Formats: sequence, C-alpha cells, structure tokens
Amino acid sequence: MPIRSRYLFTAAMDVEPGKEAVFNEVYDREHVPLLLKVPGVVSVTRLHKEPVTMIIGGERRTIVFENEPRYNALYEVESPEVLVSPAWAAAVDAGRWPAEVRPFTTNRRHVLYRVV
Repeated sequence: MPIRSRYLFTAAMDVEPGKEAVFNEVYDREHVPLLLKVPGVVSVTRLHKEPVTMIIGGERRTIVFENEPRYNALYEVESPEVLVSPAWAAAVDAGRWPAEVRPFTTNRRHVLYRVV
C-alpha cells in the first residue's frame, strides 16, 4: 500500500468476544464509509493482529507482545487538523458506533505518525 499522505493515524482496540460480529459489521459498513467522507481522510485500512514468526540475526523467533490490541485501523490523513475538524467529530459519533460498538471496546490506543 503506497502511502499518499503526510500523516498516519492509528486506532487500535480489542472488542468483547460476544460483540465481534457487530463490531466488524458496523466498522466495515458504517464507520469506515463515514470517515472516508471527511475532508482530509485519504484512505482507511483495517487490520487484525496475527502471530509473527521471523528470522532475526539468523535465529527463528516468535514475537509476542502482551496486551497488544487485536484490531487496528490505519487512517491516512492530510494533516493532524483533520482529527479535530467538525466533520471528523460528526463522523465518529454517527450511526451505531457510539451506542452499539464503542462501549464494548477496550485496550484502546490512538497514535498519530508523521511520514518521514
């Protein structure tokens, strides 16, 4: 995925096991489409954590980070101001997300990166 913007924002979280189906449905069908309409949001990619085994220094290693959220969304944004815009504020609180999903998420992490 070529990065086309100067900033990447990540929103990572876990979700209660009994709520994963609605979490994924709402994220894919409502939340992402609403956020893609926000001026300055270039793209959104959803990610699910997988185990990683790799060769480091000639040795095969399985790397496990405790308490790392299972789900992550990577947002390409044109500037940090996108995240405090009225359009962003309206989109993150629209649809079923605030009532049917957000209360059942835990271990939330939000990070903004500048592409160097």
